[in-house]
Amino acid sequence: MTNALVAEHKHADAEDVSVHLIKHVSFTLGNETYAINAARVNEVLRYTEVTPVPGAPAFILGIINLRGNVVTVINGRGVFGLPNHAVSEQSRIIVVEIEDFALGIVVDKVSAIVDLNAQEIEIPPATGNEAGARFIQGVYNEDDELMILVDFSRVTELLPR
Repeated sequence: MTNALVAEHKHADAEDVSVHLIKHVSFTLGNETYAINAARVNEVLRYTEVTPVPGAPAFILGIINLRGNVVTVINGRGVFGLPNHAVSEQSRIIVVEIEDFALGIVVDKVSAIVDLNAQEIEIPPATGNEAGARFIQGVYNEDDELMILVDFSRVTELLPR
């Protein structure tokens, strides 16, 4: 190898070490793109009928039976103050595990699994939407399109006990 190639190779290795990629599952709600850390996601389901729970807050759609386990299902749009939307063929339920609690989030569409550079995640700006803001952990700019990074671990604070 020439000195130039060795230097280039070492430079590439240094860059690889400094880049910390985190896998996220990207999804849409309305016209916005969101993403959740893939390590939190147990599975993604096609939308299935949800059994309503009387007296539950409006953002809780109800419950589903997932292989013998009861999963609380919330409306992703409702959490972020977006208008309701009829479910479609593309609607999905993202199932996450939070403190030994299974939670399903209905989204309009699951887009992809993406690798995001942790160093490029930015602090979220103030939005005025206090309900949804508690779940926003950052924003990521990819190809001039903003992706809102969410963490639903605090949703248990909103659930009735």
